Amino acid sequence: MARDNKKEKKTFFDRMLDSIEYAGNKLPDPIVLFFMLCGIILAASFIAGLFKVSATHPVTGETVVANNLLDGAGIVDILTKMVTNFSEFPPLGMVLVMMIGVGLAEQSGFFDTLMKRSVIATPKKIIIPSIILIAIVGNVAADATQVVLPPIAATVLMAFGFHPMVGLIVAYASTTGAFSANLMIGMTDTLAAGFTESGAQTVDPNYQANPAMNYYFIAVSTFFLLAVSTWVTYKFTIPRFGSYTGEIETVTTVTSEESRGLKWAGISVAVFLVAVLAMILPENGILRNPETGSIIEGSPLMNGIVPLLTIFFLLPGLFYGLGAGTVKSSKDFGEMTGKAMSTMGPYIVLVFASAQFLAYFSASNLGPIIAIKGADFLESVGFTGIPLFIVFILFVSLINILIGSASAKWAILAPIFVPMFMFLDYHPAFTQALYRIGDSISNPITPMLPYLVLLLSFAKKYDKNMGLGTLISALFPYTIFFGIFWIILIVVWYLLGIPVGPEGPIHL
Repeated sequence: MARDNKKEKKTFFDRMLDSIEYAGNKLPDPIVLFFMLCGIILAASFIAGLFKVSATHPVTGETVVANNLLDGAGIVDILTKMVTNFSEFPPLGMVLVMMIGVGLAEQSGFFDTLMKRSVIATPKKIIIPSIILIAIVGNVAADATQVVLPPIAATVLMAFGFHPMVGLIVAYASTTGAFSANLMIGMTDTLAAGFTESGAQTVDPNYQANPAMNYYFIAVSTFFLLAVSTWVTYKFTIPRFGSYTGEIETVTTVTSEESRGLKWAGISVAVFLVAVLAMILPENGILRNPETGSIIEGSPLMNGIVPLLTIFFLLPGLFYGLGAGTVKSSKDFGEMTGKAMSTMGPYIVLVFASAQFLAYFSASNLGPIIAIKGADFLESVGFTGIPLFIVFILFVSLINILIGSASAKWAILAPIFVPMFMFLDYHPAFTQALYRIGDSISNPITPMLPYLVLLLSFAKKYDKNMGLGTLISALFPYTIFFGIFWIILIVVWYLLGIPVGPEGPIHL
């Protein structure tokens, strides 16, 4: 990892970050980690089966007994169900389908131009809040925001008289630290819901999660964290870097072709939204529940949210490309969507490994047993409610520093904590909301995100002596205050009993 070569005495904070980085780098790749976990689960099932480990289900009263997956029947199941474990894994189809739309919007240049236009056209009085809002909402663009926005923000703020490091810091901290806040449902929601569903089905086999089940909370969080990030930027970041004496750069203007592409993209989105509203607003709208008329519960709108979101991103990506000239033929369309899908190769292998892990974990009955005994222990010591929520969020945030992949973490944690919280009468959607806070707040400072190294390379452009410790120390206030205020928000939300989203109540 790139570092400053200058000899200087390291602070306690720098040494702590060095230790975190060292420990994180010693962890195996998430794909290898899941294969290792598969071996651990098989061995644990053998030992638990040998000692006849069991627990009493608090709802049904049935005795849940650990299954040995290494006996004859278990080995046959491992071999015969390996393919279906993978092909029927809930997040796989949802994420790959959605990637078609998001990938085209990214490859055609729509996301890049939209961010550039949004930042350039913003008045100075609101430029910093605007960059923060773009950073937060830009998470629907997958990795594009972490790569594209920080250097654009640095150049724009430089032109407004701020130090360019302010732009780098605030854009990166807001897009990574507020990773689970947004005004739109995106791939992150789809991915999380799939793992939550798998975890919840160990308790309720009929449970189905929808990607929008945290929407109310993440939408409110967007504006809440916008205010927090703006305050942190003016309170800590701007004073920290002071004035800039280097060469002032300018952002390239949006070309006439790009402007035409944005116009065509905007029209396509407007037409699509009108069409969707036409299927929702009438009392007999085809996207309503045909029996109850509900737009939310059991409706085709919620059941078809992933295809609708795919179209929502696909249309502007396509029409931007046609207008801007980046998509000139069907060949370009095929190449762009194929290129976007090719980036999913590591994810597909990760899903294969995690699908086997979750299947083994479910078949062994170790998940329900751990969840039941864990819930019994928490109840016996009176550790539920708000203290439990805070500790769980902090626990996830610490794990996040060592394992940067959100899907890898939730694939490991969901089978344990979703059932455990269900036995304590908390709905899977609420547990997922707690997880997503912890998964986000430590993102700015974790060395396990590859974009931190990229940010360091951007920073060295303005300060060749910039070191990783200095960079993370500037990002640290965002992690601290995002954590404090986001925890306060979820606690108030819990006390008010507000659902975290459609089909997402606090309690079962």
